[in-house]
Amino acid sequence: MSTSQGAITCKAAVCWGLGMTVKLEEIQVDPPKSGEVRVKMLCASICHTDVSGIQGSPYVNGFPLVPGHEGVGVVETVGDEVKNLKEGDMVIPTYIGECGHCRNCVSGKTNLCLTYPFRITGFMPDNTSRMSCRGKKLQHTWTCATWSEYTVVNANYLLKVDPGINLAHASFISCGFSTGYGAAWKEAQVESGSSVAVFGLGAVGLGAISGAKMLGATKIIGVDTNEMKREKGKAFGMTDFINPQDSDKPPSELVKELSDGFGVDYSFECTGVPSLISESLAATKMGTGKAISIGAPNEPIVPFNHTTILAGRTLKGSVFGGLKTMSDLSIVADKCQKEEFPLQELFTHEVPLTDISKAFDLLKEPNCVKVVIKI
Repeated sequence: MSTSQGAITCKAAVCWGLGMTVKLEEIQVDPPKSGEVRVKMLCASICHTDVSGIQGSPYVNGFPLVPGHEGVGVVETVGDEVKNLKEGDMVIPTYIGECGHCRNCVSGKTNLCLTYPFRITGFMPDNTSRMSCRGKKLQHTWTCATWSEYTVVNANYLLKVDPGINLAHASFISCGFSTGYGAAWKEAQVESGSSVAVFGLGAVGLGAISGAKMLGATKIIGVDTNEMKREKGKAFGMTDFINPQDSDKPPSELVKELSDGFGVDYSFECTGVPSLISESLAATKMGTGKAISIGAPNEPIVPFNHTTILAGRTLKGSVFGGLKTMSDLSIVADKCQKEEFPLQELFTHEVPLTDISKAFDLLKEPNCVKVVIKI
């Protein structure tokens, strides 16, 4: 690792084109500009959205890019006009900000800030990049680009956390687990005594189960084709498990059979599989049921059975589970620090950054939940 005129030469995972294999490259990371921070990454993890992005998700805008939006690191250099962070602070990069003053922030209705929005352009807020390789500018995945020894992030997209936090667990709450947890807490506002179905028991789905349990749901049904997820779901608070491959009936009917024939109060679709969006909505109660779409689909247009929504059900989309970066994620981080979640159940595999290509094979293992990238 070397520095030159403020730039750092380091290792990072780079994807050069649609569907191409991620490769470890030597890249240059510029010093931060005004309002920015350069972060030395310590730990990252893989979200399935990273994989779908490389394969052509509408949430990735171009190549070459440095993937990764989950992780935790230490502030290495602070740019001008940064008031709330200093060198040595432990931080979590995020992909949405919170100004606290725009009409969205003050409305209390959404976590999508208008001043510091969710960016899919691949560039910093000034539409430039701080990363380059072989003379080409690299795109920052969702303002984060965590699969790198160093990255530059606008200070408004960073959350300061306790330096004693478990690094792997901090990485898990930077997106996946928190997205599901927030969807139950902030988007659905699950009520005590209610019933819940969760489609897909990866880190997001297990987060939704954890959030539903925290809010007092008495029946929490997990739906997954991977039988190994049965025990994982129970660890987070699931009461019933459905493997759709065990029946010829659609998953929504199986959910109804476990919920008095009427369906559940709240449903969470965590996979992005198009057909399951319709199924998750149909699994809720007529007239009052609410389904939250969390999983990012590969297709921008997803069909669903219109009669299910005509019957008074509600389908709502969600980004980052409705969590605000400063106001809400800080609460999740505090709970993480206090070990209120069994996040060790998510930690199934670990690879060093130098072995990043192996991580994609590990994701295919039936017992894999989260792959930690040790940086």
